[in-house]
Amino acid sequence: MTAPPPLRIVLADDERMVRTALRAILSCEPDLEVVGEAGSGAEAVPLVRELRPDIVLMDVRMPDIDGIRATEQILRTVPEPPRIIVVTTFENDAYVYDALRAGASGFLLKRARADDLVQAVRLVARSDSLLFPAAVRALAAEHAAAGDRHAARALRDRLSEREADVLRLMAAGLSNAEIATRLTVGPATVKTHVAAVLGKLGVRDRTQAVIAAYECGFVTPG
Repeated sequence: MTAPPPLRIVLADDERMVRTALRAILSCEPDLEVVGEAGSGAEAVPLVRELRPDIVLMDVRMPDIDGIRATEQILRTVPEPPRIIVVTTFENDAYVYDALRAGASGFLLKRARADDLVQAVRLVARSDSLLFPAAVRALAAEHAAAGDRHAARALRDRLSEREADVLRLMAAGLSNAEIATRLTVGPATVKTHVAAVLGKLGVRDRTQAVIAAYECGFVTPG
């Protein structure tokens, strides 16, 4: 059987040494390929339009156009846009939460180990579970405003009972396989429910679904 093509990755960071280190780590993996580098958000947006990668590793703090604005522009202007992982120094940075709200699929610490970096890229590409779910939940709990009970009720009304269960389990950080086990259904059924939840929330992946669930009070901290 022919192996699938490698995941195509663009690196966006204003520090050349960081880009060099990321390229060295990722290029050792046969299923990953770094196809381009950008030194700023302003460079990253047209580069992504040109190269159409699967994944972008985006520094959250860059001059000119930062990672948040670059993420927004890529997701707004690139057809079938890539998954974006923002790279940051501090996991509780409000910039990270803003980047997730803007549409990033997850975040990665600059001090992460090489194997964590590789696995993060693969996990986000599969999009069947949250990247670092405990950290995403902590960010959502810290930065989301107090939920509007009317908004929470409106969301519950839009979801079927099973879809609501799936969203709660997604917010708890469970993967599709773990949700299937918890609900005693097949993985394909969970995938269908997840797609329905994303569609009803108007979001592109489970990270934004979890953020939305916290912000409207459908899911509460604790």
